[in-house]
Amino acid sequence: MSTIAQHIAAIRATLPQGVQLICVSKFHPAEAILEAYNAGERDFGESRVQELCAKQPQLPADIRWHFIGHLQTNKVRQILPFVHLIHSVDSVHLLETINNEATKINRVVNVLLEVHTANETTKSGFLPQELQALDLNQYDHLNICGLMTMATNTDDEDEIHRCFQLLKTLADSDQHFTIRSMGMSDDYLLAIQDGSNMIRIGTDIFGARQY
Repeated sequence: MSTIAQHIAAIRATLPQGVQLICVSKFHPAEAILEAYNAGERDFGESRVQELCAKQPQLPADIRWHFIGHLQTNKVRQILPFVHLIHSVDSVHLLETINNEATKINRVVNVLLEVHTANETTKSGFLPQELQALDLNQYDHLNICGLMTMATNTDDEDEIHRCFQLLKTLADSDQHFTIRSMGMSDDYLLAIQDGSNMIRIGTDIFGARQY
């Protein structure tokens, strides 16, 4: 068993039923992704359009690609034909752009709305009050299936729980929000306690990033 496969097995042993693992493969080579694939994984997260578009043709066609980074509107059309889920929709402008580009290729695209829950100005996303003001019915080529957040970068577990609990409360307020994507290598166990059903793990699977 490869080291990557061992890491995946160790993480899976900690996951309750119903929690989906996204293997965050950004900055890691196709060979590492294949190791995880051969260990049974099919969901992989990338954060750069250029990197994702380079890897996608090299790897098995049944991989479900998740875009988890900041998505520039001028790069949307490059990933829409094959992306499985976009986690990081953080503005009305991006929502409109994805919907317009999806209409052109007659594809309904799965997206999550990124919510700003952290006490950090560097993090992006809709503020809770902005989220509640959105009219989501106007996007006929989007399946808005849930919410995503990143907690404050801190060792204060109470603050991390606050971020995750806020997202769960917001998700519970709309029946369409079935996915709660929250939790990474450092805090996924806390996120699961607060109702996460999709976690994004990179370092604990693939090791330190290869920039």
